[in-house]
Amino acid sequence: ARLVRFAFCNRCVISREMHRDSSSASAVGAIGDDKKLAYPKKRQLALKWNGWGYKDSKFQVKENGTIEFTGGRYKISGQELPYLREWSERVVNMDIGNPTPPQDLDDVSVPLPIESLEFEAEMKRFDVEFSKSKEDRLVHCHGHTCHEIFALRHGKFDRVPDLVVWPESHDDVVRIVDAASKCGVCIIPFGGGTSVSGGLECPADERRMIVSLDTTAMNKILWVDRKNLTVCAQAGIIGSDFENQLEEMGFCTGHEPDSREISSLGGWVATRASGMKKNVYGNIEDLLVHVRMVTPRGVVEKSCLGPRISAGPDIHHFILGSEGTLGVITEVTLKIRPLPPVRKFGSIVFADFESGVKCLREVARQRCAPASIRLVDNEQFQFGHALKFAPSWIGAFKDAIKKIYVTKFKGFDPQKLCVATCLYEGNREEVSIQERRVNAIARSFG
Repeated sequence: ARLVRFAFCNRCVISREMHRDSSSASAVGAIGDDKKLAYPKKRQLALKWNGWGYKDSKFQVKENGTIEFTGGRYKISGQELPYLREWSERVVNMDIGNPTPPQDLDDVSVPLPIESLEFEAEMKRFDVEFSKSKEDRLVHCHGHTCHEIFALRHGKFDRVPDLVVWPESHDDVVRIVDAASKCGVCIIPFGGGTSVSGGLECPADERRMIVSLDTTAMNKILWVDRKNLTVCAQAGIIGSDFENQLEEMGFCTGHEPDSREISSLGGWVATRASGMKKNVYGNIEDLLVHVRMVTPRGVVEKSCLGPRISAGPDIHHFILGSEGTLGVITEVTLKIRPLPPVRKFGSIVFADFESGVKCLREVARQRCAPASIRLVDNEQFQFGHALKFAPSWIGAFKDAIKKIYVTKFKGFDPQKLCVATCLYEGNREEVSIQERRVNAIARSFG
């Protein structure tokens, strides 16, 4: 069982004040105030309380028996998916006509909260928003592993947070951690809630009060340094909001984990996240310049904003991947780049998975991988085809031509073939060179 996060003791200051050259930095702390955010502090108003993603986006069976994807957020939204039902029944053995509905929120059993009136009084004194409602506590008791989602839909949790708090700044977090240390309270930091490591589950035998510290209200970009190409933001900013706001200024981090739409900046650091475009932009540890983390013993941070220091151990190495066990990450500074002028998608079809693996190994050996290159096996390929909506007659004609070329001319077996999806980024010349090199390697593998 995972231990509760903090062993509290009296706080001592570890950090020093940092002084920055304001001539090259833009103070943009207002960014985020007037923007439409990915979801509100009360995330259950927009997100599913018992599953992944937004409440308005789901698969449902229409009266004619076909499946459609609801909502209006994605290209697939509002579309009938004529191939999905047959695939689901054949491959997954799903009985579409006999669904098993999940339990209602009102029927979920949640244990009574363990209270600390002293801690609650401190939150009121510091004007920090908090909640003891069943719904808020349940939303903050889990990540997104299969067993956690199953427990939400058909089971129960033996232990959930007793209180949820929403700080709005680094100083708020310092006050909360100080109060928790004083009152003997446990804290579990909560960002986007997309953890798949069990890091948000509460130990069933913990008898102290457990507080879920939700960073969602810490959602501002604090400054952008256009000369040194760095950005500082509060740790609770959601990945999609972060990148959208940077794009409006002509920049990007290039960090795109699959959970970017819902996960938080602080969560990327706390889980040592990787993104689909790491070949060009690197993983989160390659982008990280500076981080502030509040612990029971003080604020841990470097005393400068240099991306690398040759003397002594690097404190970032123990913060990265710590998953809330050592402290609460409050602010993060990352490297940024100008937006690439060209983004081009491509795909390569292979006769079988083994040929695809050999090709990607050679691409890696020659160090010519594009921003993203992913090998999709046949099962994933078939699922992707099942998610296609009915094409126009022109689209259907093009699909037929592609199928004839792959199966008749190339002789590939549809039950064995696999596909590599590629994303090229850079200027026009760079993208053209990358694409030619990758395609030349692919041709030698069929």
